[in-house]
Amino acid sequence: MKSPLELMLQQAVQAFQDRNFMSAEVTLSNVLRAYPKSLPALQILGLIKAMQAKHAEAAELLKKAVRISPNDPSLQYNLAKALMESGAGTEALPYHKRATELMPSNAEAWLNYGKSLSYLDRHQEAIAIYERALNINEGYAEAYLNRGASFKALKRYVEANLSADKALEINPSLFEAWSNKGIALKELKRYDEALASYEKALSIHPQYHEAWSNKGVTLSELKRYDEALASYEKALSIHPQHHEAWNNLGVTYKELKRYDEALASYEKALSIHPQHHEAWYNKGIIFTELKRYDEGLASFSKAASLKADQDYFLGVLTDIKMLMANWQDLDKDIDLITEKIKLGEKAITPFALLAISNSSALHLEAAQIWTKDKFPVNMALPILGKNTHEKIRIGYFSADFQRHPVAFLTAELFEVHDRERFEIYGFSLRSASPGDDMVARLTDAFDGFFDVENKSDEDIAQLAREMEIDIAIDLGGHTRWARTGVFSCRAAPIQVNYLGYPGTMGADYMDYIIADRTLIPESSQVDYLEKVAYLPNSYMVDDSKRQVSKKIFTRGEFNLPENQFIYCCLNNSYKFNKKLLASWAKILLEVNDSVLWLSENNEPFMRNVLQEFSKLNIDKERIIFAGKLDLMSEHLARLSLADLFLDTLPFNAHTTAVDALKGGLPVLTLLGETFAGRVAGSVLNAIDLPELITHSQEEYESLAIELGTNPALLKKIKEKLITNQATTPLFNTPLFTRHIEAAYSKMYQRYQLDQAPDHIYID
Repeated sequence: MKSPLELMLQQAVQAFQDRNFMSAEVTLSNVLRAYPKSLPALQILGLIKAMQAKHAEAAELLKKAVRISPNDPSLQYNLAKALMESGAGTEALPYHKRATELMPSNAEAWLNYGKSLSYLDRHQEAIAIYERALNINEGYAEAYLNRGASFKALKRYVEANLSADKALEINPSLFEAWSNKGIALKELKRYDEALASYEKALSIHPQYHEAWSNKGVTLSELKRYDEALASYEKALSIHPQHHEAWNNLGVTYKELKRYDEALASYEKALSIHPQHHEAWYNKGIIFTELKRYDEGLASFSKAASLKADQDYFLGVLTDIKMLMANWQDLDKDIDLITEKIKLGEKAITPFALLAISNSSALHLEAAQIWTKDKFPVNMALPILGKNTHEKIRIGYFSADFQRHPVAFLTAELFEVHDRERFEIYGFSLRSASPGDDMVARLTDAFDGFFDVENKSDEDIAQLAREMEIDIAIDLGGHTRWARTGVFSCRAAPIQVNYLGYPGTMGADYMDYIIADRTLIPESSQVDYLEKVAYLPNSYMVDDSKRQVSKKIFTRGEFNLPENQFIYCCLNNSYKFNKKLLASWAKILLEVNDSVLWLSENNEPFMRNVLQEFSKLNIDKERIIFAGKLDLMSEHLARLSLADLFLDTLPFNAHTTAVDALKGGLPVLTLLGETFAGRVAGSVLNAIDLPELITHSQEEYESLAIELGTNPALLKKIKEKLITNQATTPLFNTPLFTRHIEAAYSKMYQRYQLDQAPDHIYID
């Protein structure tokens, strides 16, 4: 006769087999109340809880079972799965490992072990475990699928694609593999193939929301934004709680500059998954775009708390702090960034580094890391053939063909190019706002002007090729809206880095950089992958039609004292730093009757700068902030209210230095070691004011103090500046144009002679 326990267990097993789980659960619970160590009851009830998705309860039951029977492989296996499903991935690992030790020929046990490692982002280990599963069963499609996912997570996209292919050879209906293949192909910039893979996944499983979302990402990369939005909406109609789709939707809204909708999308993603670090990061980007820097820093900090090792993230945090003049722990951060760059790690974007490092060698390393990661050579288009033209065809590529410093400086250059020798084309990478008064002038300045914002990088490069552009000039470099991917496709046989980005691109496909002897001494050529085209005066161009307003301003209109010395710096906030303010404080303390006039930039910047000066014993009344003026001519006119412009380092005044000199305001600079730190020196040499170039902090401070206390010396320099505006090369746009055309001609000549790019010197 069976015991009561055996009868109850038999009844529970029968109910379990009949899928009457409620009855089985009641019976097994009664068994365990009477016999707490009943192994069958613990095991079966644990399986029932797992099937009900009550994974934490399942894990507790199965743990008790494992303590009773530690060598039962199925118990180890099921406990590991329950822990994994409950989110206790780290705790699951030893049970997965033990399961594989107890059944080393069970490919499924190895697969689940690998999945746990993948869940913990231990993808390199996971790949080795998936290989063990495949050694047991070489036809195991799911193992190839998961191995490919780990390759994808490690950004080994070629291998990820090959793994997906292996899975699909075995099971062509594995829609997840088609979707993963699409992701890998998108990262490899094989966009059409990626879209075809998503379509295949969706033809098998039309309700696969992840494929709809990932398809949207690829469409967004191709600037097909309306289709991308529709794809995300389809994903969300299937699975409204898919936080990744909400995040991706926000990214596309950001590209469309629909910032409120982007923020709402990120908020929705975070309401579903509050620990989604990408959504926090993307919120930070939107807040930065909106100049809501305090909120941006809070969002970035939250993202960092969730995942501290994100690529370039230390640089992102440093950059927003620089925008706010929040320099707490800055030296420590810079040291860490420097260390990471030297180790080849993705620590900071090249542009953000310009403001915190005075090393051109470090700038090169950071640019190479960034370009290799984001914009490697793209072989999607065929190798370029050689063309010969009667007129050299120049293509200028910029996201700043609108009211922007790059357009303000270059407009006349485009107009006065020699049309007997050159054809000039403009490729606008970012559309201007309606009513932008620069667009009409720029459109007229070019022989052809193309708005290509909504074209993909490959399509823009293909357009340039179809037009047989001989020399493609990148006016953006590594700035925010630039399209380096266009040049990675080789848009033209000769590709040139000029003006917008003050440093090397770190890319083999950029042939030349336009510079001068001040910016890149020959001893520094090793820190530039491009060959240097040396112009004889300054690399900086200006538009002579940018006239200073005849309007007479008074100091009182800008809250400036009438009878004190006005030091001035209207640079962007990210160019300021703690060392610089300490230097300026020394100057202000030595020149008692003086104030410092700064651009207001943003509210946190003003708040933090005043706090820092207070620590340096400078009264807040001596720091005056300048608001923005709508008319450039009036901005140039008000500059004459100041007495001396104090430059920044390691990132000099660039356009602001030209503006100051144009407005009759002398610029005092400290010559740095990098391109970005030598621009003010370049323009001062071009206007024959080398006496305002200093070479040490002590010399900089000493000369600033002397000019603040010696009115006769300052008057002499101001008079020389006014005279030199009309007689030196800096503001002579036709002369500059002849020089840069000579450089283009030499580049073209070398190309036609099948000679590799080399340094060019224009006399």
